[in-house]
Amino acid sequence: MPGYTLTYFPVRGRAEHIRLLCWDQGIPLTEDEVQMQDWASGKENLKKNAVFGQLPKFLDGDFILYQSNTILRYLGRKHGLGGTNDHEIAVIDMMNDGVEDLRQKYYKFLFLDNESNKEKYQQDVSSILTAFEKVLSQNPKGPNFLVGDKISYADYNLLDTLHCNLDLSSECLSSFPLLSAYVDHLVSRPKLRVYLESDGRKRRPITPKHK
Repeated sequence: MPGYTLTYFPVRGRAEHIRLLCWDQGIPLTEDEVQMQDWASGKENLKKNAVFGQLPKFLDGDFILYQSNTILRYLGRKHGLGGTNDHEIAVIDMMNDGVEDLRQKYYKFLFLDNESNKEKYQQDVSSILTAFEKVLSQNPKGPNFLVGDKISYADYNLLDTLHCNLDLSSECLSSFPLLSAYVDHLVSRPKLRVYLESDGRKRRPITPKHK
């Protein structure tokens, strides 16, 4: 099994879905933590050398990738988590784009609106969660995964984003029985549960705003 290196800040942020995938699949992952002050100061040209001036950075041997969802899709394809036919590949990609819409709304609320616009945020989130609830209900292989009867890279992304929203409101899934069961099903996966209960996971806040 190959070993990978993930360079990111000591937060969950944009790297957590990558960690979830690697831990659940038993893929060795070395964490290279960058402190916020070192990034801001330009130490070792970390930001200058990043393709788009952003982390995470991902190493697979000598191969370097940036952009969190690109890394996630790369791992999904490489480890058989990206669909078994053209239709599944396309739908999983669509699901991942849908998760990104939800994540962008979460970050906008967290960093720009915060409490001043919480009601509108909750309404917006509810509409997206309704869409995912419908997707689960229409999966002919059952509601345990977004697509088919096997976990995909999009499931790790959705799980992480749902965890972010549950942190804001523990009741956010109360009207979505399939999504609630979906989260319970995923977090019960043995290797994933080990990671979620690990000190490394617990010491990382969701974002720098969280303490």
